[in-house]
Amino acid sequence: MSQGSHRITSRPIIAAAALVWLLWLALMQWQDLWHLFGDVWFMTLTMCAGSFIAGATSEGGGAVAFPVMTLLFNIPPAVARDFSLMIQSVGMIAAAFTIFCLRIRVIRQAILYAGMGGLVGITFGLDVVSPLLPPAYSKIFFTSVWLSFALALFWINRDRARAVNDHIQDFSAAHALILVGVGFIGGIVSSITGSGLDILTFAVLVLGFRIDERVATPTSVVLMGMNALAGFAWKAGVSGGMEARAWDFWYVCIPVVVIGAPLGARFIRNKSRLAIAAFLYASILVQYCAALLIVPQTVHLVLFNFGVLALGLLLFYYIARFGERLAYRRQPRHLTIRESIGALD
Repeated sequence: MSQGSHRITSRPIIAAAALVWLLWLALMQWQDLWHLFGDVWFMTLTMCAGSFIAGATSEGGGAVAFPVMTLLFNIPPAVARDFSLMIQSVGMIAAAFTIFCLRIRVIRQAILYAGMGGLVGITFGLDVVSPLLPPAYSKIFFTSVWLSFALALFWINRDRARAVNDHIQDFSAAHALILVGVGFIGGIVSSITGSGLDILTFAVLVLGFRIDERVATPTSVVLMGMNALAGFAWKAGVSGGMEARAWDFWYVCIPVVVIGAPLGARFIRNKSRLAIAAFLYASILVQYCAALLIVPQTVHLVLFNFGVLALGLLLFYYIARFGERLAYRRQPRHLTIRESIGALD
């Protein structure tokens, strides 16, 4: 892309960010909310990094906000979950807009079918599943699922030259059903921790369909932005409203995420898939270790931790095996000696 076209594609991104800033400034002034920066300034700093990571990786902003809020600041998981959905509906939608403007490649079938499953999953999860999980278990569930994925991704990336695709080959109704199912499960996870659809869809695309991380990442960013917006709308308008404290955090983070997430989306555009994967390993490992150190451990919690980790590893192992079988079936088959003679005749 030339320097001139680069400036052209940047203009709508800058215009969208400026519009959000103007609306935010008007709201802050009208409601006289400037005092919130003195009360919850730590969330503004958190989301400076969190929004960049949200745009640059398959981990949404909630994947940073949720552990920081629940582990470091002891904020109830329900508040952290609501805030994660609210802030991603701004930051990751801004990143998705950037991806669209820069014409970064995505898997459109995944956005459609996993998005539909995610819509049902997050509404079901917010009303039925999330209220059943105690706070400490929500924190451990989040980090254990992510660690199991990181281990699976590290395992298949031992082969640095493994073949990857930029699209789902021979897409069929079976593939669509898989994506809908993954979207449904991911939506339920998002209802607990504020993110989940992104990382699970990323896992299926990379481990199962052998999609290049550079294509799977922006796909997951667009999906999580849509899912967060749906969850925000459902929880605020239908399912009892957002937690009051989450609104305070949201107000002080809007101006940074609308810039940080698009910057992250632009940052990964020319990065190698192995560099993106390494960034994921590091962030997930830090989150998991922090959870073990900060959350008071009990026998039941430790068993729950290892149970989720084991089930996650099993799930991602079978997804990876599915991907290996698909790749093997598409390899050109060598003719036997008898078949070769027959071909000559």
